[in-house]
Amino acid sequence: MTKIAFILPDNRLIKRSKEICHELNLEDQVDFYRCDIDEAITLARVLDKTESIDAIISRYGIAHVLMQENLSVPVIEIMVTGQDLAQAFFEAKIRAGTKHPRITYLAFSNMSNDIQRLSRIMGIDLEICELEAPEDITRIIDTIPRKSTDILMGGATSMAYGAKKGFVTQVVESGDCALREAFKSAQKVILAKNNERRHTEEFITLVNSVREGVIYVNRDRKIQYVNSQVENLFNIRFDEVKGLDLRKVLSDNPQFNELYTALDNCESRKESYQDILVELNSKWLAFGIEPVIVNSNVLSLVITVMDVTTIQETEIKVRNEVTKNKFYAKYRFDDLVGDSPEIKETKRLAREFAAVDTTVLITGESGTGKELFAQSIHNASARKNGPFVAINCAALPVNLLESELFGYVEGAFTGAKHKGKAGLFEMAHHGTIFLDEISEMEMYAQSRLLRVIQERQVMRLGDDKYIPVDVRIIVATNKPLAEQVNKGEFRQDLYYRLKVLTFKVPPLRNRNGDIQVLSKYFLSHYCSKHNRIRTFSKDALSLMEKYSWPGNVRELRYFIERMVIVTKQKEITAQQLMTYWDDRDFGEKTENQLTQQSPVDEAERIKQAIEKAEGNISRAARALGIDRSTIYRKLKAKSKD
Repeated sequence: MTKIAFILPDNRLIKRSKEICHELNLEDQVDFYRCDIDEAITLARVLDKTESIDAIISRYGIAHVLMQENLSVPVIEIMVTGQDLAQAFFEAKIRAGTKHPRITYLAFSNMSNDIQRLSRIMGIDLEICELEAPEDITRIIDTIPRKSTDILMGGATSMAYGAKKGFVTQVVESGDCALREAFKSAQKVILAKNNERRHTEEFITLVNSVREGVIYVNRDRKIQYVNSQVENLFNIRFDEVKGLDLRKVLSDNPQFNELYTALDNCESRKESYQDILVELNSKWLAFGIEPVIVNSNVLSLVITVMDVTTIQETEIKVRNEVTKNKFYAKYRFDDLVGDSPEIKETKRLAREFAAVDTTVLITGESGTGKELFAQSIHNASARKNGPFVAINCAALPVNLLESELFGYVEGAFTGAKHKGKAGLFEMAHHGTIFLDEISEMEMYAQSRLLRVIQERQVMRLGDDKYIPVDVRIIVATNKPLAEQVNKGEFRQDLYYRLKVLTFKVPPLRNRNGDIQVLSKYFLSHYCSKHNRIRTFSKDALSLMEKYSWPGNVRELRYFIERMVIVTKQKEITAQQLMTYWDDRDFGEKTENQLTQQSPVDEAERIKQAIEKAEGNISRAARALGIDRSTIYRKLKAKSKD
């Protein structure tokens, strides 16, 4: 609730003021204090410091001295009207018993009424003694001869002392109109102050809510305001540094010389400055400066500052938020189905690798589930909350592969997106990048990959700046890299850099007992997916165990999905398996078997499968029983021929 302090030494005026408060319905908003000037100063300081009031009402000397105190609360003066003066002069003439009395008026400088003119009209011989400070009251009254004046006139405090000295005194009292006007003025001032306070609080909340630190200085580089971010960044408090020189608050360290020079240039040139980097206590700060210009003059300067580490953390959060849904690792070690000793040992080794943060090389035939192991390693690592970015190096031409991996800046090449594009290494920041079929990567891309592994930074195409990245690299191949190194098709230094931690995913034919386990698992999965009820007979499971499955788990999976869809009986028998194997569109032709055909036959079979699948490479790969990337690789090799 609004509070007004009414401070006066005059009991009669206080009593009348309380009656007016009642008329104006202000009783709960006004506290009355009776005290002299010295007591009023002490009281006002206490009330101002405790912030228990919104305004002070007083008059004469008390109002004058309180206005000199630079209080944070406004002081409202009860004015002395012409009517009040005329009433006081009239009463003084009666008391003096003469038509032309001699009156000495003790007045502070704020009593600016035209006293002289009124005194001449009323036939009064008037002498004004101006007061500058409370102590002037006793000094001046002590120097006035009692016989030189008929009436001593002024405020209650000075008249109380004058009466003690034997003078006939007349207090100049304020009338009801002046009191009412004082209370109304106080209400208006408080309303304006509350509105200003609300706007100030809104501004402070706004400035404190931004991530940057904000320092507001005047032209003399004196601090006018700092927000909470600056307080935390420099371990200071606004109420302690307000009004201090910026150099004393920040530092005289030469590292800040560029900032101080920029402040001078900002004022003289009326230009803003950004990205002024300063190293302080082993951390980098980025400053910006904006001039406040009014009528073509720079009145003050706004300085923004941010810890570069905070900027990087924000960038990381944005990256992760943008990429977390797009680059998501679905599989975990519990999703890797199999009870064979071979797969259990592979999973044990992969779990060990997940616990450390270094490069992993996964080898194995197509269709064994190398990416599933890569995703499981990511989800079991300390990077599990970061993105998992996967790319098949065989599926993209060399020029596209490079731009996808490393990104590019605007104008790097014809068709480049406006504002450029971040590469997959940047997208994988604080996460894992999985490079499948690493053996198909061209030599130039291999050299750039080697630099990323060594330096942990990338450069976008068309750029001249390096971008730091924090990624774990997992690569996979179905070809023996050592042989490719001997043939000169793969960089030896990259091979040894990748071969830090390595394991081989065993082919399905070497996983004792897992064919039945996987067959039952996939059968249950696809029965649920396609709303069918199917079971395998014992002879069907036995027949599938005898097949080598050169396409590995992928071939087995797609074949079982086909059986669930095309068979009509509830139980799938060995005879039905043989029937649909024979009817399969090149289903028995695995990658190895395809390569045994002539290049013309092989290319023709791939072409026919793609046409039958209406251009869908994934569907064509399933029909052929091979990996999609194998088709890309065969097509790429054919195009080179």
